[in-house]
Amino acid sequence: MSNLEKIIINPLGFREYDARWLYQKDINLLGIEILGKGLGSQITKHTQKKNPRVIVGHDYRSYSEEIKSSLKKGLISTGCFVEDIGLSLSPTVYFAQFNLNADAVAMVTASHNENGWTGVKMGIQKGLTHGPNEMKELKEITLNRNFITGKGNEKKITNFQKIYKEDLINKNKINKKIKAVVACGNGTAGLFAPDILRGIGCEVVELDCKLDWTFPKYNPNPEDLQMLQAISKVVKENKADIGFGFDGDGDRVGVIDDNGNEIFSDKIGLLIARNLSTKHNGSKFVVDVKSTGLYARDKVLLENNCKTIYWKTGHSHIKRKVNSEKALAGFEKSGHFFFNQPLGYGYDDGINSAIHVCHLLNNKNIKLHEIINELPNTYQTPTMAPFCKDEVKYKLVDDLVKQIEKIKNNKTQIDNQIIKEILTVNGIRFSFEDGSWGLIRASSNKPSLVIVTESPTSDIRKKRIFEFIDDMLQKTGKIGEYDQKI
Repeated sequence: MSNLEKIIINPLGFREYDARWLYQKDINLLGIEILGKGLGSQITKHTQKKNPRVIVGHDYRSYSEEIKSSLKKGLISTGCFVEDIGLSLSPTVYFAQFNLNADAVAMVTASHNENGWTGVKMGIQKGLTHGPNEMKELKEITLNRNFITGKGNEKKITNFQKIYKEDLINKNKINKKIKAVVACGNGTAGLFAPDILRGIGCEVVELDCKLDWTFPKYNPNPEDLQMLQAISKVVKENKADIGFGFDGDGDRVGVIDDNGNEIFSDKIGLLIARNLSTKHNGSKFVVDVKSTGLYARDKVLLENNCKTIYWKTGHSHIKRKVNSEKALAGFEKSGHFFFNQPLGYGYDDGINSAIHVCHLLNNKNIKLHEIINELPNTYQTPTMAPFCKDEVKYKLVDDLVKQIEKIKNNKTQIDNQIIKEILTVNGIRFSFEDGSWGLIRASSNKPSLVIVTESPTSDIRKKRIFEFIDDMLQKTGKIGEYDQKI
């Protein structure tokens, strides 16, 4: 490494459970190599193996392969035996750890972030990805250059895409002809989702499944209204039974019903939980704090002695909670679903999630919109993210928690309702007497806050709770533009 070359690695890129940077501005290739050395040293420490085996993959962005090369260089320098499965989805890499019985994983992806972003999803314990403790340790090892040195190597694993596809297809055949629109936003899932869903027995209508790293239409993000509206149009044109939208690295799914309506993923999760609860009586389900309040009082789940736990938002948090609680499944409003044994290995796989929705349709002789209508009606906002600096957001949320606790204690009414319950495992979720609620939390992977409100009573109440939150936020003077708002 010559002295002329400068290592760039912004410490803020080590986030709560993902590592994400703007490439070249906040991290360069030397910075990525340093990250690889840090990760390799951490893996070696935890596995206590001289040559731990690490599965590596990358998504389809123009710069992901060069980033992966630098990451591998760093890993190999610490003694890691790298097994590169090539172009893949995050769940393909997670699956490979089980299938090839490896010690750790590193997936080069910035998931659904805009072009220019890069990052690494990593994990040591099978089926789990780094949580806050592991990220903190990795950050310290990397920034303090506490690296070990060793003699590693690399091998290419060819044809792993086929192994991953066949595993999902062979376990999930359906006998009902389901016509599904499969949308991939020109992201990596285009290589996988159409083949797998065809393989289980669906009639597939492809939408933007051709890989194009410029993302010519929009970012592959199933929470993005633009992507959902595009799917809706194609579902209606083709009289399809369902529409699926996958994110850039294939660990999330969004769902559109046969009428072209977007179904928030937490509602889909509840339908899947109901479907599973009949076979798996007494199961536990984990959902994130952004999810609908319906789980807690759902009659089908209660009849089947199932328990729902509300937990921190974030794929790493929910995965770990599903694992520690031995829950049957976990559902996140953003579209990350987690199926534990016997249904899966506990990690999030958007295609496996779509398959579970197909099983739901396969088990019932009614359309998806009719299945949705079996749920009580609620009025829910999309996930809204006002800009808030990384170095400000957590302190701001702490201050808002105190304000809302005061409002609860004083029994101050919001839209003629008093706050009945407060949950502070992740920001603050405050619930009212009628089951309406609002959420304010700091985003784990972007400089923003996350706002959601829901009311089982009325659309107006949903809006009033949002107005109450927005008013509090504006008064702080510390938030910027929303990415989308009602």
